[in-house]
Amino acid sequence: MRSLSNPSAFGAETGGAAGANVSDIAQLSINTIRTLSMDGVEKADSGHPGTAMALAPVMYTLWQNDLKYDPADPLWPARDRFVLSVGHASMLLYSTIYLTGIRDVVKDKVLDSPSLTLEDLKQFRQLNSKTPGHPEYRHTAGIETTTGPLGQGCGNSVGMAMAEKYLAAHYNRPGYDLFDYHTYVFCGDGDMMEGVSSEAASMAGHLGLGNLIWLYDSNQISIEGSTNLAFTENVAERFHAYKWHVVTVNDVNDIAAVSKALEEARSVKDRPSLIIMHTIIGFGAPKKAGTASAHGEPLGEEEIAGAKKAYHWPWTDAFHVPEGVLEHFQEGLGKRGATARAEWHALFDRYTNEYPKEAAELRAIFERRLPEGWDKDIPKWDADAKGIASRASSGKVINAVAKNVPWMLGGSADLSPSTKTNLTFEGAGSFQPPQWGGTYAGRNIHFGIREHAMGSICNGLALAGLHAYGSGFLIFSDYMKAPIRLSALMELPVTYIFTHDSIGVGEDGPTHQPIEQLAQLRATPGIMTIRPADANEVSEAWRTLMPMTHKPAVLILSRQNLPTLDRSKYACASNLAKGAYVLASCEGKPDVILMASGSEVSLVVDAYEKLTAEGIKARVVSFPSFDLFEEQDQAYKDSVLPPDVKGRVAVEQAAAFGWDRYTGIGGSIIAMNSFGASAPLKALLTKFGFTPEKVYDAAREQAARK
Repeated sequence: MRSLSNPSAFGAETGGAAGANVSDIAQLSINTIRTLSMDGVEKADSGHPGTAMALAPVMYTLWQNDLKYDPADPLWPARDRFVLSVGHASMLLYSTIYLTGIRDVVKDKVLDSPSLTLEDLKQFRQLNSKTPGHPEYRHTAGIETTTGPLGQGCGNSVGMAMAEKYLAAHYNRPGYDLFDYHTYVFCGDGDMMEGVSSEAASMAGHLGLGNLIWLYDSNQISIEGSTNLAFTENVAERFHAYKWHVVTVNDVNDIAAVSKALEEARSVKDRPSLIIMHTIIGFGAPKKAGTASAHGEPLGEEEIAGAKKAYHWPWTDAFHVPEGVLEHFQEGLGKRGATARAEWHALFDRYTNEYPKEAAELRAIFERRLPEGWDKDIPKWDADAKGIASRASSGKVINAVAKNVPWMLGGSADLSPSTKTNLTFEGAGSFQPPQWGGTYAGRNIHFGIREHAMGSICNGLALAGLHAYGSGFLIFSDYMKAPIRLSALMELPVTYIFTHDSIGVGEDGPTHQPIEQLAQLRATPGIMTIRPADANEVSEAWRTLMPMTHKPAVLILSRQNLPTLDRSKYACASNLAKGAYVLASCEGKPDVILMASGSEVSLVVDAYEKLTAEGIKARVVSFPSFDLFEEQDQAYKDSVLPPDVKGRVAVEQAAAFGWDRYTGIGGSIIAMNSFGASAPLKALLTKFGFTPEKVYDAAREQAARK
């Protein structure tokens, strides 16, 4: 544990570290970031002041002197990206957004008004404020990604860096380097401990992402105390093993040393860089500097007064911004960014004249539009009793779509042969550096067995406007819960493709048989979960999810073959867009409604045919998406599930949770109430009651209800 008991150690009148060569206005700006951050946390009586106090010199140096960013246009496509993976230090970023004058953004339009005002800083962590407890994408302009769960920002940054590599490889032309930006990340000891950061760093090193720079705040403090309690590894050696370039800054108050480290990192083109920054958390606080109490709680009036004295800060009023600081940022970052953006737009205008097709594609990416005719090759499927696994039909559809959407790319966690997500059309290729046999223009991403990083990387790709997808077995969505949730929170149109969706994986046993995962995904706000019943519903699922610009989609697919329903006899699969629809029905009011999703739809169809032959009035409802169904108006929902029909049966090879909303009290749910078992599929279906006889018996019983 480190502390500073002697305030004079903070340097001369400028408040800098002893011996540091810092101009008065630069140090004044650094201390303004510090004091605004401290004051915001103190007023809220909640937050994390210590990291902001420590990292203010690095924040100032990067933004004022190095970052390619125009505050007047935070959506400029060629800007450098900054990620605060240590999202608990959000006041550090909020203070910087205010001081640099970043413009506000509403519905993807840049406004003349500022993103944050001084009053917004005073509303830190308050209800409906623009300065919530952790930085949130779309909520506050100038924030590139939502962070909070540690490690997620690190994973996002790898996706952002990959996106730049893809855009540059696909769209840059001789004399037209449209895309050459860097992604910078502030990360800390907590990020280094989280496994997702290790997964992401390993992949970034393999891919040789020289446009990625992590700045690691090594303050050796966590909530419980010194990191020596749990974290004593040599981080530099670990990153050397990941094939990263590593540089160390011993005193971040020496901004010349920080600048030199950044310059060195940018000069390395074939590897990502880690800058290890030795800092003192709560820098300046007379008693709390270097202690855990500076991490996650307000400093208190006495400590704030002591810190401001150590900074030689003459002002006593909170949230004070000295004269000249705002102008200083405009003269530095503001002027430099405006010039760079103007030059880029002039370059893009010339590019448009010479490469109109590519320029049109880029505009579609920036505006999140699909190209005309993107769905023209989506197949229609003939009736087939033997059928095809929905993972296989999806594989054909994804190839039909991706060849018409040049900015669609993705892959799997080492499972493409099983998830059928490999893009096989001419020119698809693999996203790899040349030494591994690919190019950065490749469309197939090999994530390796890194589900957690795959999810956060897909979020990073989507943040750059690319249509990203990641795939795996449904059971392993558990490894991806955090990034899936964050894609929903950020309203990112990522597509998650999960196969092996039920006990239909048979001999693999209960470790691979998903039970509760469907309910968990359906329970997550802002996600579109779709489990199609046959190949034509798969086609319609892709037709439905691709145009979504502000919502992630989860596609749940089978390993086993599903019969392709005869659509001349049953309702059209395009009804999938409504979430649930009447697939087949008697005339008039039914006595019983049979509903199911995925592979179980054909099971209830068999029961329906038998009931109909016996004169029992029945209806079949295909129910691919709770989420889409809940978006429909009440009249439509009542037309599918008439409120006065009490006899209802739901069938799904997953947890029953959630189906009672549609079966009602007294309805029958044939579902999984335990984990699965290892056995051939037919034996499992019999053991757990997914048989025509079981469904038929339940339907007859329900039909008798009045």
